[in-house]
Amino acid sequence: MSNRLPVDYEEGPDGQIRWKSSPGGLVTALEPVMRAADGAWIGWTGVADRELDPFEHDGISIIPVPLSSRELEEYYEGFSNDTLWPLYHDVIAPPSFHREWWEAYVRVNRRFAEAAARAASDGAVVWVQDYQLQLVPRMLRESRPDLVIGFFNHIPFPAYGIYSQLPWRRQVLDGLLGADVIGFQRAADAGNFSRAVRRLFGYSTRGTVIDVPDADGGSRRVVARHFPISIDAAGFEEIARRPEVQARSREIRESLGNPETIMLGVDRLDYTKGIRHRMKAFGELLRDGRLEVEDATLVQVASPSRERVETYRQLRDEIELAVGRLNGDYSTLGHQAIAYLHHGYPREEMVALYLAADVMLVTALRDGMNLVAKEYVACRFDEDGVLLLSEFTGASDELRQAVLVNPHDIEGLKDAMVEAIRMPRRERARRMRALRKRVRDNDVANWSRSFLETLTGAGIIAPGVPDPLMAAITRLAATERLLVALDFDGTLAPIVERPEDARATERARAAIERLAGVDDTRVAIVSGRALDSLGEVASPPTGTLLSGSHGVELKLDTGPIQIDLRDTELEKLDRLTEIVEGVADSTPGAFIERKPAGLALHTRRLKGPEGSALQQDARDQVAAELLGITVRTGKAVLEFAVRASDKGESLTRLRQHVGATAVIYVGDDVTDEDAFATLDAGDVGVKVGQGKSIATYRVRSPEDVAELLEQLADARDAARQGDARWP
Repeated sequence: MSNRLPVDYEEGPDGQIRWKSSPGGLVTALEPVMRAADGAWIGWTGVADRELDPFEHDGISIIPVPLSSRELEEYYEGFSNDTLWPLYHDVIAPPSFHREWWEAYVRVNRRFAEAAARAASDGAVVWVQDYQLQLVPRMLRESRPDLVIGFFNHIPFPAYGIYSQLPWRRQVLDGLLGADVIGFQRAADAGNFSRAVRRLFGYSTRGTVIDVPDADGGSRRVVARHFPISIDAAGFEEIARRPEVQARSREIRESLGNPETIMLGVDRLDYTKGIRHRMKAFGELLRDGRLEVEDATLVQVASPSRERVETYRQLRDEIELAVGRLNGDYSTLGHQAIAYLHHGYPREEMVALYLAADVMLVTALRDGMNLVAKEYVACRFDEDGVLLLSEFTGASDELRQAVLVNPHDIEGLKDAMVEAIRMPRRERARRMRALRKRVRDNDVANWSRSFLETLTGAGIIAPGVPDPLMAAITRLAATERLLVALDFDGTLAPIVERPEDARATERARAAIERLAGVDDTRVAIVSGRALDSLGEVASPPTGTLLSGSHGVELKLDTGPIQIDLRDTELEKLDRLTEIVEGVADSTPGAFIERKPAGLALHTRRLKGPEGSALQQDARDQVAAELLGITVRTGKAVLEFAVRASDKGESLTRLRQHVGATAVIYVGDDVTDEDAFATLDAGDVGVKVGQGKSIATYRVRSPEDVAELLEQLADARDAARQGDARWP
């Protein structure tokens, strides 16, 4: 679901309606998913005051949502683009607050939600896109609690001090919290959102997880984290390699007088893009004689945007006035200072411009991502060109080999432009190779796959260590003090029928020994097993920290730590054991694992629904007789405890114990989600196998975990050898 449909409306001279696919990156990312899932796309047609019936287009069901001219003015141009857009972009322009705009926003969001509720089958996945539809997730959850709901915010989310200005701040947050997963472009945006939730609602937040109360007195977990969007990198490179496109790029250079350097800006005409700042810097470089107009030309493509909004009309006037002054002051008959183009271009023409440009200027004052930067990089298969990139774009988090600038610092911007122009060929190639690898490894298909896997827990997991995880390991390996925390069953050891027969793979054991032998690297095994059982099956290397019984038991450098149960807890434990043993004895194949503060009912030997039915019987009998018992569901196991603890609490204690500056946690079970929830932005969480998870990365099996640990050990060794701080 998005404000606009993935098709553009055209009406022929005969009055016949035609539809053609939109060229946007979101459409490229989601079209294959929609076809494979027999999906429906809900959105506005782009034409006001027209009601159109649903139709099929290129294998996708299209469901139009009508908007009146007044709703277009109040919901879209008003609240979305004159209230939310400036507010979410750090108030670069002042937002307007009008109650009638808010009322239209609520009304249109409800219409979208009702359309999705009608279209979605039982248990369907609904993915809501962007800031125009922030109320839809809650509306959908209230009418269709069976749905799995995701939301992705394509623009920034502001700090609380700015966001709090919104008169309807609670309603918008509550609308978003109806989703199961809320995606943002940057980790900082996800953090701003979580802080706003804590300030306004007081909900508990841990890492990327928010505990949202349910109507029945329980709570559900909402994931709020970053999923940086990208582009169809292979598609852009394919266009760039076409001979006719390369020929066109040469024509562009000739038409500009073949200057030594062409600088290029490509933006919507928007006050967030920093167009005025780059023009000011370029004009001063010409004025000061640091650049000559015969040697350097700035090409500025500024596609029309929201021209019915007064702020945008004023911006166009200001920029066109600035262009006229600069060209009047500095252009010659043969060389224009600025080539200003106020219209859009087809993709092939844009790629030709990218190939013609020596320096790409992306000087946005605030931007959720900025895909133009990634498009430029994807097109430069010649490994030439320089990307000058604002540090206030989401892309700057990933594209660290660009020349990063603060566009508000005009002197710094001028110096960066000169640096980019004069950069040696070898340095340009080195930077561009690194940028291209990053864009290829994290393309738009990876973005959609990552989000949907987090939302649904489903997807094909390739063997080995995926490239994005390898990049995260390389970054993590450079940390000062690393904690490697690992689940055991299903992570280091394959799941077996008899728990006492479980053993870590030989490769995993060898990699753990390597990591445990490195200074400033600590290894911990975090398990639901009792500590004695864990020590027996894991046979951990000397110095390995252990956490058993979901954190009830710990083995630290100072020795084993176990809680002492109170008399009332011991009485509960005795009765709990009687009840669960009675349930297990009734079914051959079920068995009990005893722990210091509880026990586990294993049903992995049972077939089909028999195991689930037995677990439900045990749960019901315990709930009917005992209060204050913690119940936790794992893979073919139901765990009961008289003292509450979880792997998240355990991981926090282990981090504090070793003084870790970064953590990697690897686990396969539902119980490992508590540990993933405590990870910080610089940490790495890895889910093993299928299933819904809040972990950022996935591997397929314990064999892949072993490879992951080997790669981490290699990266840690390389970091030590290349860092003078290491002894």
